[in-house]
Amino acid sequence: MDFLNQLIDNSQVPVITAFLLGLLTALSPCPLATNVTAVGYIARSCMEGNVNKSNAQRRILWSGILYTLGRTLAYTLLGALLIYIIRQGADTFGLQQVISEWGELILGPALVIIGLFMLFGDRLHLPKLSLTPSPSPKGEGSYKGNMGSLLLGILFAMAFCPTSGLLYFGMLIPMSAEATAGYLLPLVFAIATALPVLVVAWVLAYSMQSLGKVMGKISIFQRWFNRVVAILFIGVGIYYSITMFT
Repeated sequence: MDFLNQLIDNSQVPVITAFLLGLLTALSPCPLATNVTAVGYIARSCMEGNVNKSNAQRRILWSGILYTLGRTLAYTLLGALLIYIIRQGADTFGLQQVISEWGELILGPALVIIGLFMLFGDRLHLPKLSLTPSPSPKGEGSYKGNMGSLLLGILFAMAFCPTSGLLYFGMLIPMSAEATAGYLLPLVFAIATALPVLVVAWVLAYSMQSLGKVMGKISIFQRWFNRVVAILFIGVGIYYSITMFT
C-alpha cells in the first residue's frame, strides 16, 4: 500500500495515476470484503457442472469479463457525468453524497439476498434466474442471459465506502476534469480495480477444481464450495449492514 502511494505521488502521467488509484482501491481495507466476495463468485462460475479444463477456462474468462464490464460501465458513466458537471463549473458535492450514501445502504441487504438465493433458490418455485453461467448437458456452459457477474460488478463499483469514495471522487475525478483525455481515466481506473480480483479468482478456481478432482468427489466438492460462497455473501452483507445501520 505504501509502495502504491509513493508511485501515485511521483506519477506525472494521468493514465498511470488512474491505474494506480484503481489498484489502491482494490487493495484498500475497506473494499477488501467485497473483493473477496467477488473472487469467490467468479471462482464459483467455473465450478458449476461437470466441466473439463478448457470449459473451465472459458467460464472463468467470461465471468471475469462480465464482472470487469460491470465495474467499467459504472465507473465510466458516472465519471463522464461528474467530469462534464465540473467542466461546466457546477458543484458535484451533492451528487457524490447521494451516490455514496445509497450505494452503501443497498450493498449489505443486496448481498444477503443474493447469498440466500444461492442457498435456497433451488427450493423455490420461481422463474429461472441464473446468477452464474448455466451448464449445458455437455458441461460446456451457456452465457446467454447471464447477468450475474455484470450486475455484481456494477453493484460493487457503486458501493462507495470512505476509502474508495475518497480515491474516486477526491482524486480521480478532479484529475480527470483537468486532463485532456479525462473521460478515459475512469475507464482505466475501473479495469485496475477489477484486475486483482480476476487474477486471484483465476488461481483459486483452478486450485479448487484440481483439489476436487484429486478427491474424486467433484460434485460433492462443488456443492460445498457453492455453500461457502453463499455464506461468504451473507456474512459480508451482514457486516456491511451492521456497519451502516448502527
